[in-house]
Amino acid sequence: MSKFAYKALNKEGKEIFGVIESDSQALAINDIRSMGFYPTQVRDARKSDERRARKEKGGLSEFYIGGLKQKQIMIMTRQLATLIDAGLPLLRSLNVLILQQKPCKLRDVLRDVSADIQQGSTFAEALGKHPKAFDRLYVNMVRAGEVGGMLEVVLNRLAVFMERRQALKRKVRGALIYPIAVIVIASCIVGFLLVKVVPVFADVFADFGGELPAPTRFLMAAGEFMQYSWWLLLLIANSSIIGIKLLGKSKYIKSAMDRVILKVPLVGDLVTKVAVARFARTLGTLITSGVPILQALKITKETIGNEVIQNAVQNVHDSIKEGETIAAPLDESKVFPAMVVNMIDVGEEMGSLDAMLMKVADIYDAEVEAAVEGMLALMEPMIIIVLGGVIGFIVISLYLPIFSLGDVVSGNK
Repeated sequence: MSKFAYKALNKEGKEIFGVIESDSQALAINDIRSMGFYPTQVRDARKSDERRARKEKGGLSEFYIGGLKQKQIMIMTRQLATLIDAGLPLLRSLNVLILQQKPCKLRDVLRDVSADIQQGSTFAEALGKHPKAFDRLYVNMVRAGEVGGMLEVVLNRLAVFMERRQALKRKVRGALIYPIAVIVIASCIVGFLLVKVVPVFADVFADFGGELPAPTRFLMAAGEFMQYSWWLLLLIANSSIIGIKLLGKSKYIKSAMDRVILKVPLVGDLVTKVAVARFARTLGTLITSGVPILQALKITKETIGNEVIQNAVQNVHDSIKEGETIAAPLDESKVFPAMVVNMIDVGEEMGSLDAMLMKVADIYDAEVEAAVEGMLALMEPMIIIVLGGVIGFIVISLYLPIFSLGDVVSGNK
């Protein structure tokens, strides 16, 4: 198969430039026409042509900031499902989406996918070449939809799955905005007091002489540190983040940290509920779409961030491989709540495991929202108490020496 460089006119009459792989020049012309372009020149490609094709797409150099976002993939999936459901062929649907997209990473990916399909790859194979855009869950569901002849149904399920996942993320992030904003603003106020206000009082106290109270001396030292050594705090924070990431790469340390997190009050309960909701929705969506149960469990395991819960899912996989049920190893793991185990057990007995998993996911999505709201309800007064204590300490430390200034001035001390 050879590469051909081409110039063509798009539907708007603008000249575009690209490189395409094909068995012959005649087939390359046909492929370009099937993309909705009118070729004006087709020749053997050179290395410079490939570089130009990467820089120039749609007749213009594409400059954009950032990579792929899950929201973009979600919208694209919904649009693609709608186009295919309306009767458009897959390749034509992809070309329509490519023309609608603004310059972005997703448009480049869709162009590559379209080119791979023209060269004989299946849709799933073409998507699999872009793991940063389409994860294993996405690719395997598309593969199942292609084999079962229900691609538009699977794409709709994928879109619903991604929409619900994004909705949950938005609610959690939205709930965290208020406490984060309070902490940031309060930290700025405290920093301002330490850097601008405290040094002024320090100069005043130095002029009067005398020994300052211990809280005041501590405050003066903190103000001096913030004024001249603030960069050390950034260095410590960055070093801590890097250190935690490096430690997290160790399997044993990560496993220990995940076990500790599950035992932390409130936080452990929230992590468990998030993992259960993700497990149930991912596995239910995959099974509904026709992905084999063992493969579905492998994919589901990768979507769970906690290693302890991942091990529980792996035990389920091994149990089913030996002809046993899902509920028994889940119960033995002592990680999944009893209600979840019982609902899955009933779903297996009734032959409606996928539907029961989706119900579990809906229940635990609501549980996660309630848990986040409960944590924030506790965090807000705690934040106010802590910040009030810090500011109160600053005020008291500044006023303590004032009470004895009269004695200092009169020379009684």
